[in-house]
Amino acid sequence: MKVVIAGGVAGGASAAARLRRLNEKAEIIVFEKSGYVSYANCGLPYYIGGVITDKSELTLQTPESFWQRFHIDVRVKHQVTSINREKKTVTVKNLVNGCEFEESYDKLILSTGAKPAIPKLENIESDKIFTLRTVEDTFKIYDFADRSNPKTATVIGGGFIGLETAENLAHRGIKVTLVEYADHVLAPFDFDMACQLHNVLRKNGITLMLKTGVTGFEEKKGKIISKTSNGGCIESDMVLLAIGVVPDTELAQKAGLELGIKNSVVVNDNMQTSDEDIYAVGDAVEVKHYVTGKKALIALAGPANKQGRIAADNICGIKSTYKGSQGSSVMKLFDLTAASTGVNESLAKVLGIKYNKVVLTPLSHASYYPDAQPMTLKLIYEEETLVILGAQIVGYDGVDKRIDVIATAIRAGLKATDLCDLDLAYAPPYSSAKDPVNMAGFMVENIVTNKVKQFHYEDLENIANDSNAFLLDTRTPYEYRYGHADGFANIPVDDLRDRINEIPKDKKIYVMCQSGLRSYIACRILSQYGYDCYNFSGGYGFYETIEKGKMQNKNIYPCGIEK
Repeated sequence: MKVVIAGGVAGGASAAARLRRLNEKAEIIVFEKSGYVSYANCGLPYYIGGVITDKSELTLQTPESFWQRFHIDVRVKHQVTSINREKKTVTVKNLVNGCEFEESYDKLILSTGAKPAIPKLENIESDKIFTLRTVEDTFKIYDFADRSNPKTATVIGGGFIGLETAENLAHRGIKVTLVEYADHVLAPFDFDMACQLHNVLRKNGITLMLKTGVTGFEEKKGKIISKTSNGGCIESDMVLLAIGVVPDTELAQKAGLELGIKNSVVVNDNMQTSDEDIYAVGDAVEVKHYVTGKKALIALAGPANKQGRIAADNICGIKSTYKGSQGSSVMKLFDLTAASTGVNESLAKVLGIKYNKVVLTPLSHASYYPDAQPMTLKLIYEEETLVILGAQIVGYDGVDKRIDVIATAIRAGLKATDLCDLDLAYAPPYSSAKDPVNMAGFMVENIVTNKVKQFHYEDLENIANDSNAFLLDTRTPYEYRYGHADGFANIPVDDLRDRINEIPKDKKIYVMCQSGLRSYIACRILSQYGYDCYNFSGGYGFYETIEKGKMQNKNIYPCGIEK
Protein backbone atom coordinates (compact mmCIF):
# COMPACT_ATOMS: atom_id res chain seq x y z
CA MET A 1 0.00 0.00 0.00
CA LYS A 2 1.24 3.48 -0.89
CA VAL A 3 -0.06 6.52 0.99
CA VAL A 4 0.73 10.08 -0.05
CA ILE A 5 0.11 12.90 2.43
CA ALA A 6 -0.17 16.52 1.29
CA GLY A 7 0.82 18.62 4.30
CA GLY A 8 3.07 17.57 7.14
CA VAL A 9 2.15 19.66 10.15
CA ALA A 10 -0.35 18.56 12.84
CA GLY A 11 -2.83 16.29 11.06
CA GLY A 12 -0.48 15.08 8.32
CA ALA A 13 2.39 14.24 10.66
CA SER A 14 0.04 12.50 13.08
CA ALA A 15 -1.45 10.43 10.25
CA ALA A 16 1.98 9.47 8.93
CA ALA A 17 3.26 8.24 12.28
CA ARG A 18 0.04 6.32 13.00
CA LEU A 19 0.15 4.68 9.56
CA ARG A 20 3.64 3.38 10.21
CA ARG A 21 2.72 2.07 13.66
CA LEU A 22 -0.15 0.14 12.06
CA ASN A 23 1.57 -0.99 8.86
CA GLU A 24 5.32 -1.56 8.79
CA LYS A 25 5.34 -2.33 5.05
CA ALA A 26 3.34 0.63 3.72
CA GLU A 27 5.13 3.19 1.55
CA ILE A 28 4.44 6.59 3.09
CA ILE A 29 5.42 9.89 1.46
CA VAL A 30 4.73 13.30 3.00
CA PHE A 31 4.97 16.48 0.91
CA GLU A 32 5.17 19.71 2.91
CA LYS A 33 5.36 23.05 1.08
CA SER A 34 7.08 24.91 3.93
CA GLY A 35 10.64 24.21 5.00
CA TYR A 36 9.59 22.49 8.21
CA VAL A 37 7.53 19.48 9.18
CA SER A 38 5.59 18.65 12.36
CA TYR A 39 6.17 22.09 13.83
CA ALA A 40 4.50 23.65 16.83
CA ASN A 41 2.14 26.30 15.40
CA CYS A 42 0.96 27.23 18.87
CA GLY A 43 4.49 27.95 20.03
CA LEU A 44 5.40 30.38 17.27
CA PRO A 45 4.49 33.65 19.08
CA TYR A 46 6.67 32.64 22.04
CA TYR A 47 9.78 32.49 19.89
CA ILE A 48 9.12 36.07 18.79
CA GLY A 49 8.90 37.13 22.44
CA GLY A 50 12.02 35.25 23.51
CA VAL A 51 10.20 32.78 25.76
CA ILE A 52 11.37 29.98 23.44
CA THR A 53 14.98 30.75 22.57
CA ASP A 54 16.10 27.74 20.53
CA LYS A 55 14.81 27.55 16.94
CA SER A 56 14.99 23.77 16.99
CA GLU A 57 12.42 23.63 19.79
CA LEU A 58 9.75 24.77 17.33
CA THR A 59 10.00 21.57 15.29
CA LEU A 60 8.90 18.31 16.90
CA GLN A 61 10.34 16.23 14.05
CA THR A 62 12.58 16.72 11.02
CA PRO A 63 12.61 14.84 7.70
CA GLU A 64 15.71 13.04 8.97
CA SER A 65 14.15 12.01 12.29
CA PHE A 66 10.99 10.84 10.52
CA TRP A 67 13.06 8.59 8.30
CA GLN A 68 15.33 7.35 11.09
CA ARG A 69 12.49 6.31 13.40
CA PHE A 70 9.58 5.58 11.05
CA HIS A 71 11.12 5.13 7.57
CA ILE A 72 8.70 7.75 6.29
CA ASP A 73 9.81 9.77 3.26
CA VAL A 74 9.24 13.42 4.19
CA ARG A 75 10.01 16.05 1.56
CA VAL A 76 9.83 19.68 2.64
CA LYS A 77 9.55 22.56 0.16
CA HIS A 78 7.47 20.27 -2.02
CA GLN A 79 3.94 21.34 -2.88
CA VAL A 80 1.20 19.11 -4.23
CA THR A 81 -0.35 21.27 -6.97
CA SER A 82 -2.99 18.98 -8.47
CA ILE A 83 -4.71 15.61 -8.14
CA ASN A 84 -5.64 13.27 -10.96
CA ARG A 85 -8.34 11.17 -9.33
CA GLU A 86 -8.75 8.81 -12.30
CA LYS A 87 -5.05 7.96 -12.54
CA LYS A 88 -4.66 8.22 -8.74
CA THR A 89 -1.63 10.49 -9.05
CA VAL A 90 -0.63 13.87 -7.69
CA THR A 91 1.51 16.51 -9.36
CA VAL A 92 4.23 17.80 -7.05
CA LYS A 93 6.36 20.92 -7.47
CA ASN A 94 9.82 21.13 -5.95
CA LEU A 95 9.82 24.70 -4.65
CA VAL A 96 13.63 24.85 -4.56
CA ASN A 97 14.35 24.11 -8.23
CA GLY A 98 10.89 24.52 -9.77
CA CYS A 99 10.79 20.98 -11.19
CA GLU A 100 7.46 19.12 -11.30
CA PHE A 101 6.80 15.39 -11.18
CA GLU A 102 3.96 12.94 -10.69
CA GLU A 103 3.56 10.61 -7.71
CA SER A 104 1.08 7.75 -7.62
CA TYR A 105 -0.96 6.79 -4.58
CA ASP A 106 -3.31 4.11 -3.32
CA LYS A 107 -4.65 6.42 -0.65
CA LEU A 108 -4.22 10.18 -0.37
CA ILE A 109 -4.53 12.33 2.77
CA LEU A 110 -5.04 16.09 2.43
CA SER A 111 -3.71 18.00 5.42
CA THR A 112 -3.38 21.39 3.77
CA GLY A 113 -4.55 23.34 6.84
CA ALA A 114 -5.67 26.94 6.79
CA LYS A 115 -4.07 30.16 5.61
CA PRO A 116 -4.26 33.67 7.06
CA ALA A 117 -7.23 35.71 5.89
CA ILE A 118 -5.82 38.64 3.92
CA PRO A 119 -8.36 41.27 2.83
CA LYS A 120 -7.96 43.30 -0.33
CA LEU A 121 -6.81 46.56 1.23
CA GLU A 122 -4.65 49.37 -0.06
CA ASN A 123 -0.91 48.65 0.35
CA ILE A 124 -1.57 45.30 2.05
CA GLU A 125 1.59 43.98 0.31
CA SER A 126 3.90 46.25 2.37
CA ASP A 127 6.98 44.48 3.76
CA LYS A 128 6.13 46.00 7.13
CA ILE A 129 2.90 43.97 7.30
CA PHE A 130 3.26 40.40 8.56
CA THR A 131 1.13 37.31 9.11
CA LEU A 132 1.98 34.45 11.46
CA ARG A 133 1.20 30.88 10.41
CA THR A 134 4.45 29.07 9.61
CA VAL A 135 7.94 28.78 11.06
CA GLU A 136 9.19 30.96 8.19
CA ASP A 137 6.67 33.66 9.19
CA THR A 138 8.04 33.52 12.73
CA PHE A 139 11.64 33.93 11.66
CA LYS A 140 10.66 36.76 9.33
CA ILE A 141 9.02 38.70 12.18
CA TYR A 142 11.84 37.88 14.60
CA ASP A 143 14.53 38.96 12.14
CA PHE A 144 12.67 42.19 11.34
CA ALA A 145 12.41 42.99 15.06
CA ASP A 146 16.13 42.30 15.56
CA ARG A 147 17.22 44.21 12.48
CA SER A 148 14.89 47.21 12.59
CA ASN A 149 14.40 47.48 16.36
CA PRO A 150 10.75 48.62 16.05
CA LYS A 151 9.41 50.75 18.87
CA THR A 152 5.73 50.40 17.96
CA ALA A 153 3.52 47.71 16.44
CA THR A 154 -0.11 47.44 15.42
CA VAL A 155 -1.79 44.06 15.80
CA ILE A 156 -5.01 43.73 13.81
CA GLY A 157 -7.27 41.03 15.21
CA GLY A 158 -7.99 39.93 18.76
CA GLY A 159 -8.03 36.15 18.32
CA PHE A 160 -5.54 33.67 19.76
CA ILE A 161 -2.67 34.55 17.40
CA GLY A 162 -3.29 38.30 17.71
CA LEU A 163 -3.35 38.28 21.51
CA GLU A 164 -0.38 35.95 21.93
CA THR A 165 1.72 37.91 19.46
CA ALA A 166 0.71 41.22 21.06
CA GLU A 167 1.87 39.88 24.42
CA ASN A 168 5.18 38.66 23.01
CA LEU A 169 5.87 41.88 21.12
CA ALA A 170 5.23 43.72 24.40
CA HIS A 171 7.75 41.41 26.09
CA ARG A 172 10.30 42.73 23.60
CA GLY A 173 9.60 46.26 24.80
CA ILE A 174 7.53 47.21 21.76
CA LYS A 175 4.53 49.51 22.31
CA VAL A 176 1.53 47.63 20.90
CA THR A 177 -1.85 48.83 19.67
CA LEU A 178 -4.41 46.04 19.27
CA VAL A 179 -7.30 46.69 16.87
CA GLU A 180 -10.42 44.50 17.00
CA TYR A 181 -13.50 44.87 14.81
CA ALA A 182 -15.87 43.30 17.37
CA ASP A 183 -16.74 44.73 20.77
CA HIS A 184 -14.47 42.23 22.53
CA VAL A 185 -11.44 40.04 21.94
CA LEU A 186 -11.51 36.23 21.61
CA ALA A 187 -14.66 35.20 19.76
CA PRO A 188 -15.21 31.97 21.77
CA PHE A 189 -15.81 34.17 24.82
CA ASP A 190 -18.78 36.36 25.60
CA PHE A 191 -18.31 40.10 26.09
CA ASP A 192 -18.66 39.95 29.87
CA MET A 193 -15.97 37.28 30.22
CA ALA A 194 -13.64 38.95 27.71
CA CYS A 195 -13.65 42.18 29.75
CA GLN A 196 -11.09 40.68 32.12
CA LEU A 197 -8.82 40.15 29.11
CA HIS A 198 -9.33 43.77 28.05
CA ASN A 199 -8.25 44.89 31.50
CA VAL A 200 -5.09 42.78 31.58
CA LEU A 201 -4.09 43.99 28.10
CA ARG A 202 -4.39 47.62 29.18
CA LYS A 203 -2.67 46.89 32.50
CA ASN A 204 0.33 45.64 30.51
CA GLY A 205 0.55 48.75 28.35
CA ILE A 206 -1.31 47.59 25.25
CA THR A 207 -3.64 50.14 23.68
CA LEU A 208 -6.92 48.42 22.88
CA MET A 209 -9.19 49.73 20.12
CA LEU A 210 -12.49 47.81 19.98
CA LYS A 211 -15.27 48.13 17.41
CA THR A 212 -12.66 49.42 14.98
CA GLY A 213 -11.97 48.18 11.47
CA VAL A 214 -8.92 48.80 9.29
CA THR A 215 -9.61 50.12 5.78
CA GLY A 216 -6.12 50.39 4.31
CA PHE A 217 -2.42 51.14 4.85
CA GLU A 218 0.07 53.81 3.85
CA GLU A 219 3.84 54.00 4.21
CA LYS A 220 5.22 57.36 5.21
CA LYS A 221 8.67 58.35 6.48
CA GLY A 222 9.58 54.77 7.36
CA LYS A 223 6.33 54.12 9.21
CA ILE A 224 3.32 52.01 8.33
CA ILE A 225 0.02 53.80 8.85
CA SER A 226 -3.14 51.78 9.47
CA LYS A 227 -6.26 53.68 8.43
CA THR A 228 -9.29 52.93 10.58
CA SER A 229 -12.99 52.76 9.82
CA ASN A 230 -13.76 55.72 12.05
CA GLY A 231 -11.46 58.07 10.13
CA GLY A 232 -8.42 57.70 12.34
CA CYS A 233 -4.87 56.53 11.73
CA ILE A 234 -2.47 54.39 13.75
CA GLU A 235 1.19 55.00 13.06
CA SER A 236 3.64 52.19 13.86
CA ASP A 237 6.86 50.52 12.76
CA MET A 238 5.23 47.20 11.89
CA VAL A 239 1.80 45.56 11.55
CA LEU A 240 0.70 42.00 12.33
CA LEU A 241 -2.41 40.97 10.43
CA ALA A 242 -4.27 38.35 12.49
CA ILE A 243 -7.92 38.64 11.49
CA GLY A 244 -8.44 34.90 11.20
CA VAL A 245 -7.81 31.97 8.88
CA VAL A 246 -9.60 30.38 5.94
CA PRO A 247 -9.39 26.73 4.83
CA ASP A 248 -6.57 26.19 2.32
CA THR A 249 -8.53 24.00 -0.10
CA GLU A 250 -7.45 25.09 -3.58
CA LEU A 251 -6.10 21.60 -4.19
CA ALA A 252 -9.40 19.96 -3.21
CA GLN A 253 -11.41 22.46 -5.26
CA LYS A 254 -9.39 21.79 -8.42
CA ALA A 255 -9.84 18.05 -7.88
CA GLY A 256 -13.62 18.44 -7.73
CA LEU A 257 -14.03 17.17 -4.17
CA GLU A 258 -17.23 18.12 -2.35
CA LEU A 259 -16.86 21.38 -0.42
CA GLY A 260 -18.78 22.77 2.54
CA ILE A 261 -18.87 25.99 4.55
CA LYS A 262 -16.27 28.56 3.50
CA ASN A 263 -15.04 26.09 0.87
CA SER A 264 -13.87 23.61 3.51
CA VAL A 265 -13.56 19.95 2.53
CA VAL A 266 -16.58 17.80 3.36
CA VAL A 267 -15.65 14.54 5.10
CA ASN A 268 -17.61 11.73 6.72
CA ASP A 269 -17.03 10.42 10.24
CA ASN A 270 -14.06 8.38 8.95
CA MET A 271 -12.40 11.58 7.58
CA GLN A 272 -13.10 10.32 4.05
CA THR A 273 -13.88 12.88 1.33
CA SER A 274 -16.35 12.44 -1.55
CA ASP A 275 -13.60 10.33 -3.18
CA GLU A 276 -13.28 7.06 -1.23
CA ASP A 277 -9.51 6.96 -1.75
CA ILE A 278 -8.91 10.52 -0.50
CA TYR A 279 -9.06 11.54 3.14
CA ALA A 280 -8.80 15.05 4.61
CA VAL A 281 -7.92 16.24 8.11
CA GLY A 282 -7.20 19.38 10.10
CA ASP A 283 -8.10 23.02 9.64
CA ALA A 284 -9.20 22.51 6.01
CA VAL A 285 -12.15 20.23 6.83
CA GLU A 286 -15.73 20.84 7.83
CA VAL A 287 -16.59 19.15 11.13
CA LYS A 288 -19.67 18.56 13.22
CA HIS A 289 -19.90 20.68 16.35
CA TYR A 290 -20.20 18.15 19.14
CA VAL A 291 -22.64 20.22 21.21
CA THR A 292 -24.92 21.70 18.55
CA GLY A 293 -24.62 19.02 15.88
CA LYS A 294 -24.22 21.82 13.31
CA LYS A 295 -21.52 22.09 10.66
CA ALA A 296 -18.52 24.06 11.88
CA LEU A 297 -14.93 25.11 11.22
CA ILE A 298 -12.72 24.66 14.28
CA ALA A 299 -9.04 25.33 13.63
CA LEU A 300 -7.27 23.78 16.61
CA ALA A 301 -4.29 21.45 16.94
CA GLY A 302 -6.01 18.86 19.14
CA PRO A 303 -8.77 17.99 16.65
CA ALA A 304 -6.29 17.97 13.76
CA ASN A 305 -4.06 15.41 15.48
CA LYS A 306 -7.02 13.19 16.36
CA GLN A 307 -8.36 13.38 12.80
CA GLY A 308 -4.97 12.35 11.38
CA ARG A 309 -4.98 9.29 13.61
CA ILE A 310 -8.56 8.40 12.60
CA ALA A 311 -7.79 8.72 8.88
CA ALA A 312 -4.79 6.41 9.30
CA ASP A 313 -6.90 3.88 11.21
CA ASN A 314 -9.47 3.69 8.44
CA ILE A 315 -6.86 3.41 5.71
CA CYS A 316 -5.44 0.44 7.60
CA GLY A 317 -8.84 -1.22 7.94
CA ILE A 318 -9.58 -0.19 11.54
CA LYS A 319 -13.05 1.32 11.83
CA SER A 320 -12.53 4.60 13.65
CA THR A 321 -14.83 7.63 13.72
CA TYR A 322 -14.47 11.29 14.56
CA LYS A 323 -17.33 12.31 16.81
CA GLY A 324 -17.03 16.07 16.42
CA SER A 325 -15.27 19.09 17.87
CA GLN A 326 -16.42 21.19 20.78
CA GLY A 327 -13.71 23.86 20.53
CA SER A 328 -12.00 23.30 23.87
CA SER A 329 -9.18 25.82 24.10
CA VAL A 330 -6.93 27.57 26.59
CA MET A 331 -4.50 30.46 26.33
CA LYS A 332 -2.09 32.42 28.47
CA LEU A 333 -2.28 36.23 28.35
CA PHE A 334 0.43 37.74 30.53
CA ASP A 335 -0.35 36.34 34.00
CA LEU A 336 -3.94 35.46 33.11
CA THR A 337 -5.37 32.20 31.76
CA ALA A 338 -8.52 32.07 29.63
CA ALA A 339 -10.22 28.81 28.64
CA SER A 340 -13.47 27.79 27.00
CA THR A 341 -15.34 24.77 25.73
CA GLY A 342 -18.59 24.19 23.86
CA VAL A 343 -21.13 26.91 23.16
CA ASN A 344 -21.06 30.52 24.38
CA GLU A 345 -24.11 32.72 24.92
CA SER A 346 -23.75 34.45 21.57
CA LEU A 347 -23.93 31.18 19.65
CA ALA A 348 -26.76 29.85 21.81
CA LYS A 349 -28.80 32.96 20.94
CA VAL A 350 -28.06 32.65 17.22
CA LEU A 351 -29.17 29.01 17.29
CA GLY A 352 -32.30 29.84 19.27
CA ILE A 353 -31.36 27.60 22.17
CA LYS A 354 -33.29 28.36 25.35
CA TYR A 355 -30.49 28.42 27.89
CA ASN A 356 -29.64 29.56 31.36
CA LYS A 357 -26.30 30.37 32.99
CA VAL A 358 -24.50 30.75 36.27
CA VAL A 359 -21.47 32.94 36.93
CA LEU A 360 -19.31 32.40 40.00
CA THR A 361 -15.99 33.72 41.25
CA PRO A 362 -14.40 30.99 43.39
CA LEU A 363 -10.79 30.77 44.51
CA SER A 364 -8.32 28.43 42.82
CA HIS A 365 -7.67 26.56 46.08
CA ALA A 366 -8.45 26.72 49.79
CA SER A 367 -8.55 30.34 50.97
CA TYR A 368 -6.42 29.64 54.03
CA TYR A 369 -3.57 28.21 51.95
CA PRO A 370 -1.23 30.93 50.57
CA ASP A 371 -1.67 32.46 47.12
CA ALA A 372 -5.26 31.44 46.42
CA GLN A 373 -6.29 33.28 43.24
CA PRO A 374 -9.80 34.16 42.07
CA MET A 375 -11.27 32.87 38.84
CA THR A 376 -14.50 33.70 37.03
CA LEU A 377 -16.46 30.69 35.76
CA LYS A 378 -19.49 30.93 33.49
CA LEU A 379 -21.47 27.74 32.88
CA ILE A 380 -24.13 27.67 30.16
CA TYR A 381 -26.77 24.94 30.08
CA GLU A 382 -30.01 24.16 28.30
CA GLU A 383 -32.82 25.37 30.53
CA GLU A 384 -35.26 22.50 30.02
CA THR A 385 -32.91 19.51 29.86
CA LEU A 386 -30.02 20.88 31.99
CA VAL A 387 -27.60 19.59 29.33
CA ILE A 388 -24.28 21.42 29.62
CA LEU A 389 -23.74 23.59 26.54
CA GLY A 390 -20.43 25.19 27.37
CA ALA A 391 -18.23 27.04 29.81
CA GLN A 392 -15.76 29.90 29.95
CA ILE A 393 -13.22 30.46 32.71
CA VAL A 394 -10.80 33.34 33.25
CA GLY A 395 -8.35 33.44 36.14
CA TYR A 396 -4.79 33.06 37.34
CA ASP A 397 -4.44 29.49 38.56
CA GLY A 398 -6.25 26.20 38.11
CA VAL A 399 -8.27 27.38 35.12
CA ASP A 400 -7.04 24.68 32.75
CA LYS A 401 -8.00 21.72 34.91
CA ARG A 402 -11.53 23.07 35.56
CA ILE A 403 -12.24 23.61 31.86
CA ASP A 404 -10.99 20.09 31.15
CA VAL A 405 -13.36 18.65 33.75
CA ILE A 406 -16.32 20.48 32.21
CA ALA A 407 -15.24 19.52 28.67
CA THR A 408 -15.18 15.89 29.82
CA ALA A 409 -18.59 16.28 31.46
CA ILE A 410 -20.00 17.52 28.13
CA ARG A 411 -18.58 14.46 26.33
CA ALA A 412 -20.00 12.19 29.00
CA GLY A 413 -23.47 13.72 28.57
CA LEU A 414 -23.68 14.91 32.17
CA LYS A 415 -26.30 17.44 33.17
CA ALA A 416 -25.34 20.66 34.89
CA THR A 417 -26.66 19.36 38.22
CA ASP A 418 -24.46 16.26 37.89
CA LEU A 419 -21.44 18.50 38.48
CA CYS A 420 -22.47 18.52 42.16
CA ASP A 421 -21.60 14.83 42.43
CA LEU A 422 -18.20 14.77 40.73
CA ASP A 423 -15.63 13.30 43.11
CA LEU A 424 -12.69 15.60 42.42
CA ALA A 425 -9.28 15.51 44.08
CA TYR A 426 -8.82 17.90 47.00
CA ALA A 427 -5.89 19.18 48.98
CA PRO A 428 -5.52 22.79 50.18
CA PRO A 429 -2.74 23.72 47.68
CA TYR A 430 -4.85 22.54 44.75
CA SER A 431 -8.54 23.04 45.42
CA SER A 432 -11.25 23.47 48.02
CA ALA A 433 -13.37 20.72 49.49
CA LYS A 434 -16.10 22.11 47.22
CA ASP A 435 -14.27 22.49 43.92
CA PRO A 436 -15.30 25.39 41.63
CA VAL A 437 -16.83 22.82 39.25
CA ASN A 438 -18.88 21.38 42.12
CA MET A 439 -19.91 24.91 43.10
CA ALA A 440 -21.21 25.58 39.58
CA GLY A 441 -23.35 22.46 39.91
CA PHE A 442 -24.62 23.54 43.33
CA MET A 443 -25.64 26.91 41.90
CA VAL A 444 -27.60 25.29 39.07
CA GLU A 445 -29.26 22.94 41.55
CA ASN A 446 -30.29 25.91 43.72
CA ILE A 447 -31.88 27.60 40.70
CA VAL A 448 -33.65 24.45 39.50
CA THR A 449 -35.06 23.75 42.97
CA ASN A 450 -36.16 27.40 43.41
CA LYS A 451 -33.87 28.02 46.36
CA VAL A 452 -32.66 31.18 44.67
CA LYS A 453 -33.51 33.39 41.70
CA GLN A 454 -30.85 35.41 39.92
CA PHE A 455 -30.30 38.47 37.78
CA HIS A 456 -27.42 39.38 35.50
CA TYR A 457 -25.35 42.36 34.41
CA GLU A 458 -27.45 42.90 31.29
CA ASP A 459 -30.58 43.21 33.49
CA LEU A 460 -29.26 46.13 35.54
CA GLU A 461 -30.42 48.92 33.26
CA ASN A 462 -34.06 47.78 33.32
CA ILE A 463 -33.93 47.11 37.06
CA ALA A 464 -32.55 50.58 37.76
CA ASN A 465 -35.61 52.09 36.02
CA ASP A 466 -38.07 49.84 37.83
CA SER A 467 -39.89 51.64 40.63
CA ASN A 468 -40.83 48.24 42.03
CA ALA A 469 -37.16 47.33 42.65
CA PHE A 470 -35.09 47.70 45.83
CA LEU A 471 -31.31 47.34 45.31
CA LEU A 472 -29.29 45.93 48.20
CA ASP A 473 -25.51 45.57 48.64
CA THR A 474 -24.68 43.12 51.47
CA ARG A 475 -20.94 43.75 51.70
CA THR A 476 -19.22 45.53 54.58
CA PRO A 477 -19.37 49.35 54.80
CA TYR A 478 -15.63 49.43 53.98
CA GLU A 479 -16.11 47.46 50.77
CA TYR A 480 -19.16 49.53 49.83
CA ARG A 481 -17.34 52.80 50.42
CA TYR A 482 -14.58 51.88 47.98
CA GLY A 483 -16.93 51.04 45.13
CA HIS A 484 -20.51 49.99 44.53
CA ALA A 485 -23.05 49.82 41.73
CA ASP A 486 -25.32 52.84 41.36
CA GLY A 487 -28.52 52.80 43.36
CA PHE A 488 -27.60 50.00 45.76
CA ALA A 489 -28.19 50.59 49.47
CA ASN A 490 -25.77 48.97 51.93
CA ILE A 491 -26.84 46.57 54.66
CA PRO A 492 -24.13 44.00 55.54
CA VAL A 493 -25.37 40.42 55.47
CA ASP A 494 -24.46 39.92 59.14
CA ASP A 495 -26.71 42.86 60.11
CA LEU A 496 -29.55 41.82 57.85
CA ARG A 497 -31.80 40.14 60.41
CA ASP A 498 -31.54 43.10 62.81
CA ARG A 499 -32.26 45.63 60.03
CA ILE A 500 -34.78 43.68 58.02
CA ASN A 501 -37.47 46.31 58.66
CA GLU A 502 -35.47 48.71 56.44
CA ILE A 503 -36.23 46.52 53.45
CA PRO A 504 -39.64 47.10 51.81
CA LYS A 505 -41.75 43.97 51.49
CA ASP A 506 -43.80 45.29 48.58
CA LYS A 507 -40.82 45.43 46.20
CA LYS A 508 -38.58 42.96 44.46
CA ILE A 509 -35.21 42.79 46.22
CA TYR A 510 -32.08 42.66 44.04
CA VAL A 511 -29.03 41.70 46.08
CA MET A 512 -25.31 42.03 45.33
CA CYS A 513 -22.11 41.21 47.20
CA GLN A 514 -18.47 40.82 46.18
CA SER A 515 -18.62 37.28 44.78
CA GLY A 516 -22.26 36.18 44.99
CA LEU A 517 -21.95 34.10 48.18
CA ARG A 518 -23.06 36.63 50.82
CA SER A 519 -25.84 37.86 48.55
CA TYR A 520 -27.01 34.25 48.15
CA ILE A 521 -27.09 33.87 51.94
CA ALA A 522 -29.00 37.15 52.15
CA CYS A 523 -31.52 35.89 49.60
CA ARG A 524 -32.04 32.70 51.58
CA ILE A 525 -32.72 34.78 54.70
CA LEU A 526 -35.02 37.23 52.96
CA SER A 527 -36.97 34.62 51.03
CA GLN A 528 -37.81 32.84 54.29
CA TYR A 529 -39.17 36.14 55.61
CA GLY A 530 -41.47 36.40 52.60
CA TYR A 531 -39.40 38.65 50.33
CA ASP A 532 -39.18 38.23 46.54
CA CYS A 533 -35.40 38.17 46.23
CA TYR A 534 -32.89 37.92 43.34
CA ASN A 535 -29.15 37.27 43.58
CA PHE A 536 -26.66 39.04 41.29
CA SER A 537 -24.75 36.50 39.18
CA GLY A 538 -20.98 36.85 39.56
CA GLY A 539 -20.90 39.50 42.29
CA TYR A 540 -19.63 43.07 42.39
CA GLY A 541 -16.14 41.96 41.34
CA PHE A 542 -17.61 40.68 38.08
CA TYR A 543 -19.67 43.85 37.67
CA GLU A 544 -16.60 46.04 38.18
CA THR A 545 -14.56 44.00 35.70
CA ILE A 546 -17.21 44.48 33.00
CA GLU A 547 -17.49 48.20 33.71
CA LYS A 548 -13.74 48.64 33.32
CA GLY A 549 -13.47 46.23 30.41
CA LYS A 550 -16.03 48.01 28.23
CA MET A 551 -14.16 51.32 28.39
CA GLN A 552 -12.79 52.46 25.04
CA ASN A 553 -9.27 53.68 24.43
CA LYS A 554 -8.97 57.01 22.67
CA ASN A 555 -8.69 56.71 18.93
CA ILE A 556 -5.51 58.12 17.41
CA TYR A 557 -5.85 61.11 15.06
CA PRO A 558 -4.28 61.62 12.60
CA CYS A 559 -1.33 59.23 12.71
CA GLY A 560 -0.11 59.23 16.26
CA ILE A 561 -1.60 62.48 17.56
CA GLU A 562 -4.13 61.83 20.29
CA LYS A 563 -7.23 63.97 20.09
